[in-house]
Amino acid sequence: MKLRQIFTCFPGGKHKVLTMSYDDGKLADRRLVEIFNKNGLKGTFHLNAGLMEKDKERIQLSEVKELYKGHEVSSHTFTHPTIERCPLSEVVKQVMYDRELLEQACGYPVRGMSYPNGSYSEDIKKLLPACGIEYSRIVGNTDNFAMPTDYLEWTSTCHHSHNLMENAERFANLHKSQYLYMMYVWGHSYEFDRDNIWDLIEGFAEYIGGRDDIWYATNIEIVDYMNAAKNLRFSADGKMVYNPSAISVWLRIDMDFVEIKPGETREI
Repeated sequence: MKLRQIFTCFPGGKHKVLTMSYDDGKLADRRLVEIFNKNGLKGTFHLNAGLMEKDKERIQLSEVKELYKGHEVSSHTFTHPTIERCPLSEVVKQVMYDRELLEQACGYPVRGMSYPNGSYSEDIKKLLPACGIEYSRIVGNTDNFAMPTDYLEWTSTCHHSHNLMENAERFANLHKSQYLYMMYVWGHSYEFDRDNIWDLIEGFAEYIGGRDDIWYATNIEIVDYMNAAKNLRFSADGKMVYNPSAISVWLRIDMDFVEIKPGETREI
């Protein structure tokens, strides 16, 4: 019996994904979003709904829907406490109050988060799914491009001030298509003003944007896609596949790329 090689691919048959993750929703997000839009990058923006109307240095709720169109609005808790020190009942309130106001502002369910002050615990991780949270980013840099093994403890490749261009160049030069690679960059947009380094993120976006072999995605798009890929159902002989999900999934079968459309059963 001949066995074929069947690999999961990203949309379009790609094997690399880039995602950007920015916290706190300060006014500098406006310029950052412009840079992303110009170069085709996708960002996830983690916001504190309880601080926005009280702080005129932050994006206001009334601006959220239009500003972040095409990107992702995500939770950063209601008032940004160090949640590992909080009672779990208060953590639930921090997440749910934040989600409620952000969802009213953006018009869709908020399903992701980044931990405020990088603070979390195993108990917090366990309660987040019941709060509707499917992933949460921690603080730190891996300097690698591995896919996450725990989406509730999602570590980035790098903060934008940590080896950004070096990592971008290594990422751009990855050509072994038998692997899936992810570059994940995080930070705070106000740091570009504070440190006078807008040229860094502009140069990065121009360098890494617009490439045919990279999928540009938000955090939740990656989670949704990988879940859809995991949910594919294959026949015993591997010659048929059913996609029960609402999004297409791409496979590489030997050297051919195949799109499995939502709800489709097809021979492969």
